[in-house]
Amino acid sequence: MQRKPLGETPCPIARTAARVADSWSVLILREAFYGVTRFDEFQQNLDIAPNMLTRRLNSLVEEGMLQRRQYCDRPPRSEYILTERGRDFRPVLLAMLAWGNKHLAPEGESVQLADRRTGARVEPVLVDATSGRRITEAEHHLAPGPAASERLRRRLGRSAEA
Repeated sequence: MQRKPLGETPCPIARTAARVADSWSVLILREAFYGVTRFDEFQQNLDIAPNMLTRRLNSLVEEGMLQRRQYCDRPPRSEYILTERGRDFRPVLLAMLAWGNKHLAPEGESVQLADRRTGARVEPVLVDATSGRRITEAEHHLAPGPAASERLRRRLGRSAEA
């Protein structure tokens, strides 16, 4: 049996993983959020091979996460700017930051989220945009959306009862 590529499945998590879930792509996006825009800066900060960086940057441009913009004609040089789609990935990176700080940093936090006005450390949490309430396992569950297959409806129906 031939498997359907992840990017073609109806699952939004699988589709996201197919597009940006390799380590280099996530780290390139992290660097872009740090303000890096130029190839040599990405390469230096990530210690990544030029051919790998080229492939990942091209992929992120194709996926609409980054926009390539030429800043020099001779020699031709481009910078990579986060698109709206790319900027919308920020909460995912912040969730990874919080999870990594909690579970994978026995030496302490090397990066924290901080309030721009006060400088106080901020703990990112997932909240419902409509109510402002924190998303918790006890109060929320995954439910089938309008495009869900009957099979997915059955699977998610079982998790709603748990």
